[in-house]
Amino acid sequence: MTDAPQRLRDAARQRRQARDRVEAVGEADLRRCRERYRELHDLLDRYEDTATGSGNFKAFTEFEGRVAELTDDLDDDLPETETFEAVDDYLQQRRLSESDFETARRKLEPVGDVVDRLDEWELARERYREARREARKRLDELGDRIGELERLQRLGEADLEAPVDRLSEPIETYDERVREAFREFRSSAPAREVLSAVSRADAYPLVEFQSPPEDLLGYVERYDAGTETIPKLLEYADYSASKLDHYVDDTAALKRAVGTRRTYLRTLDAEPLTVGWPPPPADHLPWLVREYRSVLSSFAADAVVETLRDVRELARREDYKRLRESALARVELDTDERERLASGAVAEELQAAREEKAAIEDALAEYDAL
Repeated sequence: MTDAPQRLRDAARQRRQARDRVEAVGEADLRRCRERYRELHDLLDRYEDTATGSGNFKAFTEFEGRVAELTDDLDDDLPETETFEAVDDYLQQRRLSESDFETARRKLEPVGDVVDRLDEWELARERYREARREARKRLDELGDRIGELERLQRLGEADLEAPVDRLSEPIETYDERVREAFREFRSSAPAREVLSAVSRADAYPLVEFQSPPEDLLGYVERYDAGTETIPKLLEYADYSASKLDHYVDDTAALKRAVGTRRTYLRTLDAEPLTVGWPPPPADHLPWLVREYRSVLSSFAADAVVETLRDVRELARREDYKRLRESALARVELDTDERERLASGAVAEELQAAREEKAAIEDALAEYDAL
């Protein structure tokens, strides 16, 4: 458990104390005082080398004039007005030394102590904002962790002896047949037909085919070589230009379109059309089957489509959720997680995470955002 709630409370307390110190003087008055304080310090820094001694009377008179101008129109209610006036009186000498400038700075220290209240308040406000940001970030982390632990607990409650083959057998049958059907389609149909079917799959977001590269799709659609199969085009791409010239009209076009897309063509398979294991949730499966069936119509026989219907029917089983949870548990729970579930360590961590989350939420609600 982190100390995010305590850091937020401490930051809120420090912000409140700093604000009270500012309000005891008045924020507007303090800001005007700080402006004059900084201006006077700036004059001391700028003229220290030129207004000292007797070498530069012009700089000396200019400096004293600037100081007098700065202090003459001070409001009576401005904090530390008397200190400003005392510094002005001290600097109105016929000659100034470097030590006089140091003395003037020391005399200004009470003003610095007062205006520091603004800096302290601004720093406290930023620390408070940072504490709130950290608290919200921790809330997000806890939300994710609680979700993970709740899912782990749910899997831990699954029946590991449940007959998951009632789901796996229809799914494995379909997945095997669709892979075989696509391999046959890819190896025997014209490349333009295969890539066109894959391209049309873009209309179905649950079918995660990688779209054919535009230059490759354009090539197989425009050139006669597009009537060749994908394996044949890959074979052509490995030919020398002189040998390839006997088989295609434009060797350079094939080299550009096919030769640079070997990896895409070689790895193109039916995996985006498989259900996989563990299976998806029951409410997701019918949508998946609907989109798969639309793409299958481009190349698969009725027998493959029939096995897909069998998969769809699985979602209607009353025990689908229970069997799926068992399948998930078998696949996803490793030995360490099962031991932690059995020992109660997961339940303890979940309880601690929930308590920490509640504490942070209470702390955020207790203090305002500014």
